[in-house]
Order: sequence, then C-alpha cells, then structure tokens
Amino acid sequence: MTAMGKTRRPVSLALCGAVVAVTALLTGPAAQAGQPGPAGVPGATEVTAGAGHGIGWRPAATGSTARFRGLAAVSRDAAWVAGSRGTVLRTADGGRAWRDVSPPGAGELEFRDVEAFDERHAVVLAIGEGDASRVLRTEDGGTTWTEGFRNPDPRAFYDCLAFFDRRHGLAVSDPVDGRFRVLSTADGGRTWRVLPDAGMPEALPGEAGFAASGQCLVTSGPRDVWLATGGGAAGRVLHSGDRGLTWTAAEAAIPAGDAARGVFGLAFRGRAHGIAVGGDYRADQPSPRAAAVTRDGGRTWRPATAPPPAYRSGVAWLPHSRSAALAVGPTGTDLTTDGGRTWRTVDTGSYDTVDCTPDFGCWASGAQGRVARLVAHGGAGPVREP
Repeated sequence: MTAMGKTRRPVSLALCGAVVAVTALLTGPAAQAGQPGPAGVPGATEVTAGAGHGIGWRPAATGSTARFRGLAAVSRDAAWVAGSRGTVLRTADGGRAWRDVSPPGAGELEFRDVEAFDERHAVVLAIGEGDASRVLRTEDGGTTWTEGFRNPDPRAFYDCLAFFDRRHGLAVSDPVDGRFRVLSTADGGRTWRVLPDAGMPEALPGEAGFAASGQCLVTSGPRDVWLATGGGAAGRVLHSGDRGLTWTAAEAAIPAGDAARGVFGLAFRGRAHGIAVGGDYRADQPSPRAAAVTRDGGRTWRPATAPPPAYRSGVAWLPHSRSAALAVGPTGTDLTTDGGRTWRTVDTGSYDTVDCTPDFGCWASGAQGRVARLVAHGGAGPVREP
C-alpha cells in the first residue's frame, strides 16, 4: 500500500528519466529472469539486463518468518510490513535493518493490511470473524499502539483498508445482510463508524473480498475508491466517488464462480486508468485470465490480451509512468509497459503484494518473512534520479 492513500505528486523531469531508464532495462532484449540472489536469502532472485546492468528485487533479511501480506512503502528508504502472528516491522534505511514494532499481545492476530503516512504514523488491520477484525494505530513509529476499532458483529469479516489522505479512510467487510459493510474514519483511524448501506449494491451469492495483499480496497484522489471481489458468479469491481456512500458495480473480466477465484488486487493511476489482477489462488488450478484493465474509472473492464501466466495477488503502477506496472504472486513478478494489456514475467520469486512511492521506492513482500526492494544492479545501487 502506498503512503498517503495512494495519491500522486507532481512529476519531476529527473524522476521521469529514472522511470524511462528502468523500463528500458527491464524490457531490453538481454533481460533474463531468475539469476541467483543475495547469498543466504531463501528464494531470492534478481533480474539482470545486459552486461553488468539490470533491475531486480533485492531481498532484505528481516529476521522474521511471518507472511507479510500487508505492505506500506513510504519512500525508497522507509517501509512498513504487517503479517501473520501479529507481526509488524519497519525499516528506515532501505531494508538493511528492520525494527520489530509489533503491538504487544497481538500474537493471535492476523494482520493483512497496513497504511503508513510516514515513518511514525501507521494504521494496521487485523482480519477475521467477529472481534478478530481490529484496527490499530501508532503515532510514534510503533513504540505504542492504540486500538481504534474492534468488530462487535460476528457476521462481519474485514478484509482491507485504504486512506484518501492522513485523516479520511475506509475499511471493508465481507457482506453482512447481503451487502458489503464499510467503515469510515475522519480522524486518521482513531475512531470508526459503519456507513449506511443503502447506496451499496446487493452482493452476489458467495461474493466476498480477498484479504490477500491489502489491495482489495484502493483509493485515488480525495473521494474515489474501488473494491475488488470474487467468489460469486463473476469477479467484480465496485466504485464509489463519494468516499463510500454510494457504489456502482461492474464485471471485471477476471473469472470467479468459486470461492478461490476472482479479483484480488487493484491499482489506479488517477480516476480513469486502472489494473485488476487475480485468478485462482490454488496452486494446482490455472488462471488463464489473471489481469484486466479499465480506462473509464472502472465502469467497463477488458481482459489483458497477454495476461500474467498465473494467479497474481498484488499490482502497482511504476511511479510517474503512464504505462508501466508490476504484478506479483506466488510464482513470480510480471511487467507491463502498455498499461496492462500485455505482461511478461521478469522474476520467479514469490511475493504477495507490491507498492511503489514517488521517489521510486518499489517494495514487495510475502511468505517466510520475505521483503524486497527494486534496485539497479551492476554497481548502480538503488534506483535513483539520474
């Protein structure tokens, strides 16, 4: 997840140059996936391109075996991850060192989403039925935590949260009484209230959200928010232009029809251009249509003409790019340079989610404590402005 509710900042010419260089390296004819990663990091892979130059994931030694499905990139130096067994870690030095800032007594909680505004302020979501679903907040870098919400309804199961800015945010639950339930905060996560559901379309039988990557609920700008679903007869994306009060639904061109299939992750560039990824999370099942794109804010979706080859749970636009994005999943990372229409695999490491920041701090995280940062190899160090 991106800090500050996934909003965009003004583009600098230097950063545009960095994005062009990264895209060129990743799509060059000499690009190769699956080169050995740093010694001693299980499952580490990097992407190389050309002699002595390239781009790839540099795994970080987190010292944890938790599965980190929640990720909030603050910058190319700072990031937060949240995962199983109530684990929350953060780094402020590009991943060289990680501080365990897990809330005390949270060992039984499953954190699946984190939103960070900076290195000190963050909000995490724990998932589960009834009071297992909770929202916690820190204002001091994780030294102390306060509980802003504990779910009192045994029928509710919260999946994801997202913020429009430092104050306004939403969290979403699987359907209760036939409609998705939405929580709202106007004070940065200190307090929450359930929004009226009169403006929410009826859920399909079996429809739900997926707490797989912290990307089933995403925002862009001050009022627009999108919700990804699966499990019903069709994978859908719901959109609200008024911070969750009223919603419209559209089929997303990613098959569902089973509790394991549907749309798992979303990424939007502005109000109009979006990418959806998903498929079937079972390893023994194919996902022939794992990505779709929209150019009209989610009113209509088209399947990718050359989608990722397998289930993908997370997706992120490369900073300040109108056409390049990354998708991640248990079997690899894929790159698009045409706005999501075609994809090619550039890495075979396992990641659940991905997030990028305006200063080109792209991060990914997943199982067995795996966290990585996108870097330039061949002595170039982190991807930085030319």
